[in-house]
Amino acid sequence: MQTPLSRRAMIAAAALPFLVRPGLLRAAEPDLSALSDITGGAVPIGPEERARRLARAQALMKANGIGAILIEPGSTMVYFTGVQWWRSERLTAVVIPVEGQPCIVTPFFEEPSVRETLAVPAEVRVWQEDENPLAVVAGFLRDRKLANRPVGIEETARFFAFDGMRKLLPDMRLVSANPVVRGCRMVKTPAEIALMQLATDVTMAAYRWVYPRVEAGMTGAEVGALMSAATRKLGGAPEFSMALIGEASAYPHGSKQVHRVAEGQVVLMDCGCTVQGYQSDVSRSWVHGRASAEQRKVWDTVAKGQQVARAAARIGAPAGSIDDAVRRFYEGQGYGPGYRLPGLSHRTGHGIGMDGHEPVNLVHGEATPLAAGMCFSNEPGLYLPGKFGIRIEDCFHMTDSGPAWFSTPPKAIEAPIG
Repeated sequence: MQTPLSRRAMIAAAALPFLVRPGLLRAAEPDLSALSDITGGAVPIGPEERARRLARAQALMKANGIGAILIEPGSTMVYFTGVQWWRSERLTAVVIPVEGQPCIVTPFFEEPSVRETLAVPAEVRVWQEDENPLAVVAGFLRDRKLANRPVGIEETARFFAFDGMRKLLPDMRLVSANPVVRGCRMVKTPAEIALMQLATDVTMAAYRWVYPRVEAGMTGAEVGALMSAATRKLGGAPEFSMALIGEASAYPHGSKQVHRVAEGQVVLMDCGCTVQGYQSDVSRSWVHGRASAEQRKVWDTVAKGQQVARAAARIGAPAGSIDDAVRRFYEGQGYGPGYRLPGLSHRTGHGIGMDGHEPVNLVHGEATPLAAGMCFSNEPGLYLPGKFGIRIEDCFHMTDSGPAWFSTPPKAIEAPIG
């Protein structure tokens, strides 16, 4: 006897007519046989580099009068110690003192798991479920005779860590760890730049595979699924694979409305991946079919805006001056002024490295001078609400002789991938 269909089965059966649409099938199960992993030669960050990072951090602590810094799980913890952990109500933290080995503070039952990714010599102190983990941190500082010296709190640490330290050591001065953490992480080494280059190579190879497979009728989610699948096959871990179609492209991070690829519609993709902990971020825009005169003009203006930003990126220049240069150019073309629309409603670029967005930004008022090893996105998009938007984004790293691209910007709307 045939049993009645469950509600889930009935929904699945009802969806079958839609699932046979060719574009959706290709997005769900694309033929990736032409692609292969290109990340086999990636060289992970080794112990010598992490030792240099810790030495640099301690030198910056001495220069800034800081006795130790406190870091919660996240990219900064990975950067200094290799420990890959997550944030929860149970504190795991690293304390880096101005001298000597760092200390990992973690729950007793988590210690074996934390040690699996610990990549530097470090003391590990544990706390039990009925104990205050910040008392363990305070004990370490007292043992190292640092309880009367300023302690830097990493900028993403949660308030309860800051507040707990303040209550346990009321005479201690808690300060920002930015001079130390940013002082290390903002300037990338050749090993870091090599991993960022490889991540970008993966993203560009995925773009080259996806672009000819974008067809009329596809949604942004379907196009993004193709990009993610290609990225994985090429060896990258997708961070985001956003595809904005038509009017949705006028809003930098899209719309909840579902738009489908159609003749004369802009397709704006913003995609990035991670290789060995380092990220890429590349945006490309094109028109499905024939571009209108207005679409072509906006695309050409954005391409020029990228070059204006690149020309302004010079060693010693304030980071905000790149954003200012682009806005002067756009205002001369009738956009803005400032961040107003139609025009460029967001910063010209952001720092990038282990995080897709990290300090500092190419934004008006940012005074940090550019230095060799700093890495940024260059993405001066133009957005026309109710119509469309164009964003071309390529990242670069600063060298002593100026900026060097991770990916090469495209030269024409007809060849948008580059």
